[in-house]
Amino acid sequence: MNGDPAGRPTDRADDGLPAATAMGAVTLTVADLVTVEAFYREALGLARRGRGDAWAELGTAQATLVRLEQRPRARPEPTLPGLYHLALLLPDRAALGAWLLHAVETGVPLQGAADHAVSEAIYLADPEGNGVEVYRDRPRETWETRLGRIGMTTDPLDAQGLTAAAAPRWAGAPDGASVGHVHLQVGDLARSAAFYGDALGFPRTNDAFAGACFLGAGGYHHHLGLNTWGVRGSGSRSAHAAGLRRFEVVVPGTDALEAAALRLRRARHAVERQGDGTTLDVRGPDGLEVRLRVERPPADGDVTT
Repeated sequence: MNGDPAGRPTDRADDGLPAATAMGAVTLTVADLVTVEAFYREALGLARRGRGDAWAELGTAQATLVRLEQRPRARPEPTLPGLYHLALLLPDRAALGAWLLHAVETGVPLQGAADHAVSEAIYLADPEGNGVEVYRDRPRETWETRLGRIGMTTDPLDAQGLTAAAAPRWAGAPDGASVGHVHLQVGDLARSAAFYGDALGFPRTNDAFAGACFLGAGGYHHHLGLNTWGVRGSGSRSAHAAGLRRFEVVVPGTDALEAAALRLRRARHAVERQGDGTTLDVRGPDGLEVRLRVERPPADGDVTT
């Protein structure tokens, strides 16, 4: 990736996705909308932004982070490509500590925790088995980078220090919470890395873990994680399966969207325009749907109870 003389990433189209790229909403197909929605509202503190008979949108006052779409006969396909976890990024360590205390006090089942050097993370799953990570980033100036790769570890989490830093008491997902990254299970690592990296435009940031790699725009440790753990060589997921239906990549302007569309077409991926042309859909190698859209201002007054 090219950069300016100070080493900062540039936003030229041939450099891939711009530095201001971010992740948007994750859409999940669920069999039991009521139970899964309750989890995201009660365990994770997301607010209801919209609700229909067979769907719900959840997030903060600023943005929808999770969309649930009910399909009563949908069943998980854990041995096929799909979601490893969606990751809720909290704005600071105090917020993560407050959430951890909330999880312990309310009996939220946790599955693991880790210090990744660039972040502190806690892992769990929703009632239908969709993986969830709740994390906070350390300041970027503390991240170690060598030969263009960002150092990431899997060390024990300092849970005592984390809860000691908690403030104020958890009262729901705070302003500034976002989907920090999405981690996918894929059938072929090289093929998926070529799609999400070369065609979509995410630079590779770490490939030190067997069967996995990480990609991120603008020097972020990762917006996307890819792994073949348990699904290597498997087929594509069913269009009617429970679990991940779609995730969004949000770009800062139409130039970035058009550049991504051009890269994808050159790599022979079909791109489908949506609405007014500021949104496009494309399917990855395992049938996983990606939606690229131009960033738009948040709507006011659309959070319901």
